[in-house]
Amino acid sequence: MRRPAGQRDPEVVVTLREEAEAWIADDPDPATRAELTALLDDDGELSDRFSGLLDFGTAGLRGALGAGPNRMNRVVVRRVAAGLVRYLGVEPALVIGYDARHNSDVFARDTAAVTVAAGGHAMLLPRPLPTPVLAYAIRVLGADAGVMVTASHNPPQDNGYKVYLGDGSQIVPPADEQIKALIAPRAADVPVADDGWQTLGDDIVEAYLEDVVRVVAPGSPRDLRVIHTALHGVGSQIVLDAFEAAGFPAPIPVTAQQQPDPDFPTVAFPNPEEAGAIDLALETARQQDADLVIANDPDADRCAVAVRDVDGWRMLRGDEVGALLGYHLLSRGVPDGAVFANSVVSSRLLAAMAHAHGVRHQETLTGFKWISRVPGLVYGYEEALGYCVDPERVRDKDGVSAALLVAELAATLKAEDRTLIDVLRELDVRYGAHVTDSFSIRGAGLPASLVEQPPTEIAGIVVSGFEDLSAGGELPPTEGIRIHLADRTRIIIRPSGTEPKLKVYLEAIDDSREVAVQHLAAVTDAVRALLS
Repeated sequence: MRRPAGQRDPEVVVTLREEAEAWIADDPDPATRAELTALLDDDGELSDRFSGLLDFGTAGLRGALGAGPNRMNRVVVRRVAAGLVRYLGVEPALVIGYDARHNSDVFARDTAAVTVAAGGHAMLLPRPLPTPVLAYAIRVLGADAGVMVTASHNPPQDNGYKVYLGDGSQIVPPADEQIKALIAPRAADVPVADDGWQTLGDDIVEAYLEDVVRVVAPGSPRDLRVIHTALHGVGSQIVLDAFEAAGFPAPIPVTAQQQPDPDFPTVAFPNPEEAGAIDLALETARQQDADLVIANDPDADRCAVAVRDVDGWRMLRGDEVGALLGYHLLSRGVPDGAVFANSVVSSRLLAAMAHAHGVRHQETLTGFKWISRVPGLVYGYEEALGYCVDPERVRDKDGVSAALLVAELAATLKAEDRTLIDVLRELDVRYGAHVTDSFSIRGAGLPASLVEQPPTEIAGIVVSGFEDLSAGGELPPTEGIRIHLADRTRIIIRPSGTEPKLKVYLEAIDDSREVAVQHLAAVTDAVRALLS
């Protein structure tokens, strides 16, 4: 039995070394074989790398690149690919996409090789492309499943493996556990083909572009000066092509971030939500006298928006963009039976807007694997910059179609001598100011004491409702808590599904934005203290 890292014991070291040597013998990649060989005497590092297989769940896989079962590497990918193919059954058809991160193309080809060797049909996207192109291709090509090799907005040392089923949606329970149970114990036991998979042509990209431009209405205004950054990801060319096909002036790219680069050299963290990530785009906007800034994350399934406000350029919060897109779709008109949806951690404003227009609204668990499955869905979003504006074609968040729809709204408002900020203030007046914020505590878990002994007041405001989300109810059980305060402030605390951190989401509502902001600041400070 192994002991924790740092507790040296001759028997433990031998056990870890034997595991590592067995892994080296099973590893087809000379780079990770050499990496692990150099670590054979480092029992602390080996304890971490051999603490278990990188967890496979509803987000698929995501983790640091490197040798060992608790890392992203070719052994893990082949074993998981074998489990997926076994789950799908006889002669499955699989579409495989990949971004421009380190080893994404290698992991994609390994997945294709495993699929073909098992008697399946593997269709590889022609080059590094956005995640929504993969989600689109699954349904267009009638595949049984899809795999996207990406770590989305994670740091450069990470990669990931996102799995979709044939309806174009990400896997949900119990599929994740069923696939996990079929993961092969050794890569050497997984047959791989040297060739035989199909590399798709650019016609699949052209089909996506032809369909994605349908989100904007023919004849709507197009006069808009847009700055775009792909944050060194794979979204730049697709966005430029989509805007051209839709009739917009070509967005002005942030040249230093335009080309894919797996090291993300100009940003500390390739997530547009992170401070400083879109600074180059904002500077370009000031220089170019732009109307709008649009930023995609590295796999272009998320869309960030920045605008000029009274104090200069600022990035809109995800909930603000979510409300603006909802406003635009409602203004254009939605079909009978349409449903709007957003995740439990997102603002309550969309629900208020939908109800005022007689449109049904549904709250879901966090993640597009849940949002995309809402029956009758016409529009869904979550506060982490994810928007699904065309679920008939892409049952996932899509940063390209969202960018087009935001641009159409901004251009329409510009023609009326109005702005996105004007609309946000109009929504404040009609529905009350919904002010949201969030923060994270890295390395922390949900304190058991908070669940067992809930607070009776926070920041001097009475707690009017407390929900242990793991108990289920209107939503399926999920780890986390939801707290309602007497002044309509809401607090949700939950562990991240993709990173080792605790996430806190807050929302205050008041007729006065200034009052709501003050309430939220006080509550945020109190919650930080509560979790410290």
